[in-house]
Amino acid sequence: MESGISYQRFPKIKIRSMRDDYMKFELRDTDPSMANALRRIMISEVPTIAIDLVEIEVNSTVLNDEFIAHRLGLIPLVSDRAMEMRFSRDCDACDGDGQCAYCSVEFQLSVRCDEDQTVDITSADLISSDLMVVPVDVALAAARSEGFDSAENKGIIIVKLQRGQELRLRAIARKGIGKDHAKWSPAATVTYMYEPDIHINEDMMESLTLEEKQDWIESSPTKVFDIDPTTQQVKVYDAEAYTYDDEVIKKAEAMGKPGLVEITAREDSFIFTVESTGAVKASQIVINAIEVLKQKLDAVRLSEDTVEADDQFGELGAHMRGG
Repeated sequence: MESGISYQRFPKIKIRSMRDDYMKFELRDTDPSMANALRRIMISEVPTIAIDLVEIEVNSTVLNDEFIAHRLGLIPLVSDRAMEMRFSRDCDACDGDGQCAYCSVEFQLSVRCDEDQTVDITSADLISSDLMVVPVDVALAAARSEGFDSAENKGIIIVKLQRGQELRLRAIARKGIGKDHAKWSPAATVTYMYEPDIHINEDMMESLTLEEKQDWIESSPTKVFDIDPTTQQVKVYDAEAYTYDDEVIKKAEAMGKPGLVEITAREDSFIFTVESTGAVKASQIVINAIEVLKQKLDAVRLSEDTVEADDQFGELGAHMRGG
């Protein structure tokens, strides 16, 4: 590479819509490698908190211990403080035991059915030692000042009890990432698409009749094009509705009009859609993913500096690093 040449880019993000559980934004002035890295980190490397250890004292329900432990692990927990918590394997306060306030949160559950009516054990029955780390549906109900009395909103069902049955347990929630287990993934789905660049050959389009224009437009399975009612000209109605199916291109060729439309994917512009499980807000997933990506790039930079030091000092540099 010639000296003085820089390939540095300055990516930009433009938010289109944003809710607590959903976000749509544009990522521009970058390349597919960066877009894909950001997507993969959002899915598998943004940390959350999930139940990881279950100690069951009494279980006379119809479900066995392992089944209940698995269901508990999949209940999304509010994970706003996950980034500041320690991984249990790295916690020096409890020697990696994973049962201290710095790296874990304790839950208690104790329910017994003494009535003839079936009792539902739900996420609302989990009592947390940290009021900031509770099941997502419990937090939402508290924010709306709602209870779990209605049939539509009674929490995530863990198991049902009949008369005489009981469930009593202790659960430990820990920080983790989706790469280790899907229960720690903060995202229900993260997708991106290349922004389409559509150019219509106006001269060729004018040679078509109104019926032919309508027939060509309807060949697309999604509404990408439309006819202007005033000018009777074909216009791009919604470029992002295009699914790269090539149907309009094939239809133009079948009509004897190859080149009627040219559609290319812009390789420096991406449209992201992020849906959260509720453990972390969708916007915070993006912010945390960028922070994790920066940490990874810093690690690569440090590694390159270490290699350069080894090249300069030979065996002495490797020996100083313990190699």
